[in-house]
Amino acid sequence: MESRGRAGAALDGRTAGRERNREAVVDAMLDLYGAGILEPSADEIAAQSGVSRRSVFRYFEDLDDLCREAIARQKDRVSHLFLIDEGGDSRQERIDAFVGHRARLYQAIAPVARVARMRAPLQPVLAEQIRADGALLRGQLEGHFEADLRELDPVSRARSVATADIVTSFEAWELLVERQGKSSEEAAAVMRQGLERIIPG
Repeated sequence: MESRGRAGAALDGRTAGRERNREAVVDAMLDLYGAGILEPSADEIAAQSGVSRRSVFRYFEDLDDLCREAIARQKDRVSHLFLIDEGGDSRQERIDAFVGHRARLYQAIAPVARVARMRAPLQPVLAEQIRADGALLRGQLEGHFEADLRELDPVSRARSVATADIVTSFEAWELLVERQGKSSEEAAAVMRQGLERIIPG
């Protein structure tokens, strides 16, 4: 009985060690994404995580498998940022709250969101997740500005929502920050001005 107990404890220890190393590899992948390395090599991941290159592929089938796990881990970490406050009674308060929410969310998800969009054409799972997240954010937008949109006719409402969705999308944020070199504050100001022109007052 005692020997079986020691064997079980040893097995539990190995399992825990394997799980710690697996998590270290995923964390390393996210750290490399955060450093701007969007397609890290197995050697870079091994060096960052402190495990051997061979171990990386013991824990994951390939780098695509690791990428999907890293994106899922990050999504769990920032899931609370997808929640949005109602934002006050006035149209301007609602706009300010919405833009603040989007700015915080996009700053947090930017490194992993770039990787997901880069890999989505070859990974249907990521493409579907991006579509689902887009539908969630678009639904939030429409719900957040319901008081401002309800008087519009159906065609005008649909167009306003579609336009506002584009203006406040992650892709628009990336264009402003990465392509145009604007600060987060300037990018938020552009989004705010766009919403002020789109959302009826």
